[in-house]
Amino acid sequence: MTPGRTSKQQRFIIGVIVISLLLSLLAARMFYLQTFRHNELYTQSENNRIRIQSVVPKRGVVMDRERRVIIDNRASYTLELVPSEINNTQTANLIADVLEISEGELNRRIRKNITGRFQPALVKRDLAFEKVAILEEQNEIFPGAVYRKDQARKYTTDLGSECFTGYVGEISSEEIERLDRSIYRAGTVIGKAGIEKYYDRELRGIEGTEYLEIAASGQILGVLESQSGVPEEPGSDLILTIDIDIQKVAVESFGEFCCGAAVVIDPRNGEVLAMVSKPSNDANIFSSVIPSDVWNSIVSDSNNPLLNRPLAGLYPPGSIYKLVIAGAGLELGLIDKISVFPSSCNGWYQFGIRPFGCWNKSGHAKTNIVQAIEQSCDVYFYQLGYQLGLEEYFRFSQACGFGKKTGIDLPIEAAGNTPNKEWYDNRIGKDQWTLAVLLNLAIGQGEILATPLQLAQFYCGIANNGRVYKPHMLKSEIGPDGRETSRGGEFSFYLPFSQNTLDILNEAIVGVVHGEKGTARGSKIKGTTMAGKTGTAQNPHGENHSWFVGFAPADNPAIVACVIIENAGHGSDHAAPAVKKIIQTYLEKHNLLTDDYKLTKAN
Repeated sequence: MTPGRTSKQQRFIIGVIVISLLLSLLAARMFYLQTFRHNELYTQSENNRIRIQSVVPKRGVVMDRERRVIIDNRASYTLELVPSEINNTQTANLIADVLEISEGELNRRIRKNITGRFQPALVKRDLAFEKVAILEEQNEIFPGAVYRKDQARKYTTDLGSECFTGYVGEISSEEIERLDRSIYRAGTVIGKAGIEKYYDRELRGIEGTEYLEIAASGQILGVLESQSGVPEEPGSDLILTIDIDIQKVAVESFGEFCCGAAVVIDPRNGEVLAMVSKPSNDANIFSSVIPSDVWNSIVSDSNNPLLNRPLAGLYPPGSIYKLVIAGAGLELGLIDKISVFPSSCNGWYQFGIRPFGCWNKSGHAKTNIVQAIEQSCDVYFYQLGYQLGLEEYFRFSQACGFGKKTGIDLPIEAAGNTPNKEWYDNRIGKDQWTLAVLLNLAIGQGEILATPLQLAQFYCGIANNGRVYKPHMLKSEIGPDGRETSRGGEFSFYLPFSQNTLDILNEAIVGVVHGEKGTARGSKIKGTTMAGKTGTAQNPHGENHSWFVGFAPADNPAIVACVIIENAGHGSDHAAPAVKKIIQTYLEKHNLLTDDYKLTKAN
């Protein structure tokens, strides 16, 4: 064998070996990809072509008792980004510039709502149409940016109704952990307060899904016909007990005063006809991203517009609480209708070394219980409260619904404070307080704190012969199939008063408005008899708070209205006229005023 021939054969053999090795490696790689990574690669391939998109159903509309819209929906745009297609910093910068946010904020929003690299992550709701136009016109420089039509809540703005409508917002990470994950996911809009929160499940409906076909460039080609999605189910429409006409009058009744609350209830069934918290916020500003300057102005407002005063405003009730004390005294036999106390009112009452003043510095002389309520004599109630004692004070207060929530179908209700011996021992110290606290408690001052809703509920019981219905906002629900279901009207409890006690209390509070010396005699309504009670609650932070609770017609009550106006002074000066305006509007609307009123109005 010649040397040249040997070398040629060796090169051929080496070449065959190298090629064989390369083919073997290629075959092994193909085997690995086909066998071990088949599912992963198939999924990636499908994700490049098919996108599963949630279909958010129409959120239910909310209406008043006459089916006038309070909360509706409006069209909006939502921007989503596909993380796998935001493939360079320049793209992220451009999108952040359009949204007028930092790139860091953009990445935070993507991380918050990401469910997969190939699935869109929500980054901006209620996108302005001008932004949509930019994204549409220059779509080639925004790969991965997907905008779609959406819906946003629209709240009627002239009702001052944010205290009961609440608002919606994007779900938080804490809510996702706490709630049903089969319903709620990242990016979900959820009720955050009020009716929107309490009835979120009814309003939101059930999400559906659809399959979209996507081009390699990221462009949506349309719905994939070969894959059937799940149809969405719209949310229920809700009919509230609210009457828009009464709600508007309740808002207007505050006049120029900045702060306070109003609660109006039908005592025959607990339906809330109006609810006002003043000052109030426009719920529309919470349904989108709140500009920082707007939010800062809200949280820095010394009038605290974030406080829901009807439900969570805790106030000393003042003299409107005297009916609890009077009822307890009558039930326990400490007094009867005609009995008087040994010490007459000469403008003050001496208890030990401390004088306790009456609001009327010239005094009321001797009064019985009817006269004491009619004229709101503090000296009478100092003596009655002391005889009642702290244990019975606490027992009757609790039995009348104070110191606990009413159970209204709204979130964030406060229980108030009804102190007892244990409360004083813990707060002040054992044997560090005296029974003088009873004198203040008896006139609705001191440590007793109640919400306007609790006081309205109590007077509903007085108006309704002792029977108390749970206050409620929902009257009926209309499901997606159009069927309507009535809700509410649930009995709650009986006041701990006999018929004789209720008759005496009712006679007294009619005297408050119609008696010669009644403290609200300036707020009579022509054509009906109104019962009510004034209150002037001392306020350590400023002028006294003005209270009034009234109902009418006194012999067959159809409406109870409770108003507190902060820092407004005497109850008879401002709160009583406000209640008069509300009740008069209701009675006129329902033709419950006699001909006297009609003649007066005609003239």
